[in-house]
Amino acid sequence: MKLTTITRGLSKFALRTSVALPLVLAPVVSVNVLEAVGVSAPFASAQAQEQAKPSKQKTRKVPAMREAAYKKLEKAQEAADAEDWAGALAALQEMDASKKRYNGYEIAQMYNFFGVVYYSTERYKEAIPFFKKVLNQGEKNLPVALEVGTLFTLAQLYFVTEDYKQAINYLNQWFKVSDRITADSYAMRAQAYNQVGNQKNALADINVAVSMYEKEGKVPKEGWYGLQQFIYFERNDYPKVTGVLENLVKHYPKPVYYTTLAAMYGELKRDSDQLHMMEAAYLAGALEKEKDLLNMGYLFMGHEMPYKGAKVIAKGIQDKKIPRTAKNLETLAQAYQMAQELQKAIPQLEAAAKLSDKGEIYSRLAGIYLDLDQNEKALSMGKKALSKGGIKRVDQLHIVMGMANANLKRYESALKSLKLALKDERSEKFARQWISFVEGEKEREEQLAI
Repeated sequence: MKLTTITRGLSKFALRTSVALPLVLAPVVSVNVLEAVGVSAPFASAQAQEQAKPSKQKTRKVPAMREAAYKKLEKAQEAADAEDWAGALAALQEMDASKKRYNGYEIAQMYNFFGVVYYSTERYKEAIPFFKKVLNQGEKNLPVALEVGTLFTLAQLYFVTEDYKQAINYLNQWFKVSDRITADSYAMRAQAYNQVGNQKNALADINVAVSMYEKEGKVPKEGWYGLQQFIYFERNDYPKVTGVLENLVKHYPKPVYYTTLAAMYGELKRDSDQLHMMEAAYLAGALEKEKDLLNMGYLFMGHEMPYKGAKVIAKGIQDKKIPRTAKNLETLAQAYQMAQELQKAIPQLEAAAKLSDKGEIYSRLAGIYLDLDQNEKALSMGKKALSKGGIKRVDQLHIVMGMANANLKRYESALKSLKLALKDERSEKFARQWISFVEGEKEREEQLAI
């Protein structure tokens, strides 16, 4: 089995899988900016919630939120709770119009709320400037958790809007100050690096993500393995690709992983492993496509198990997963012939011959019937072959027909066929030998008749 189409197909599959976000940005229904700590997690994702947990980071003294600001934000909060985003924006715009009267902390919370509202209405690009304005208020006005959370929020938003360079920029800033870095964090940055073509950093980060999960006894996410596989394949590191695919087959069994792993085993000359992987995929019902089933049949044939190959192909044709074409029937017949099951091969060849627009298969059948000493059938197949045409070695067919006629003591017809074979230098010597034999038999028969 070759790597060409299968591995390329898997590479595309891996890319589609690997760029999926490692987090879910769910619309915020209730954004409580009025909590005692004065900090709101911008997105209700698993990782954003993780950021909101108590941290070992140092606290930072910031200005207090006063009643006037509290009431303005409360008004926006009530509208947000009712999913009245226009009302929430109106309340925030009213507060923004008189922002000179508020301190830096209150303004930071206002801009944070602006960002949340724009995010909640899926206006991601419009949300970004407001979260950046949060950071612009400076350390003296920002609680550590709000600053750290906003860096991560901007990284998420840039990722979602496919500005991967900026996503990496904010992720790197966040990595320096956060004590909540998880495997998902490394996976997200790995995906961003991959999108900008920095496969070295992408591979380093995704390997860390996978390692962190494995150390915790957890199964790494499918997309993480997919990104590993893709980068290793781009580097032609087939042993590493194979290792990743073995994990994918183990934890996320899909036909594409079975067949591609089998192809990788073939590339690494691990022929026995290749056969076993394909057979495991077949027994698991993972092989459904014509190409995969035929490959399975060819593998069995190549490993001197032609009867198993014939069974796979025959069942595929019976289940209508392999089209009943002349070529496929001929392949089935070839498997039966290799298995010394000639009586099963012949019906398949005859069916293939009828479907073919050329006489080549009929020509093969003529030779088979001659070997079986069924001379009349050999002649019948030969005539059909000549009628259809398109025979690769017509000289050989003439010899077969000459021998069949000779066996039936039809010497004139035999000589006619054998003389036609003389026209091809590849059969000239053999044809002359048979002509000499037939002429001798003809003469002997004539003398006996006197």
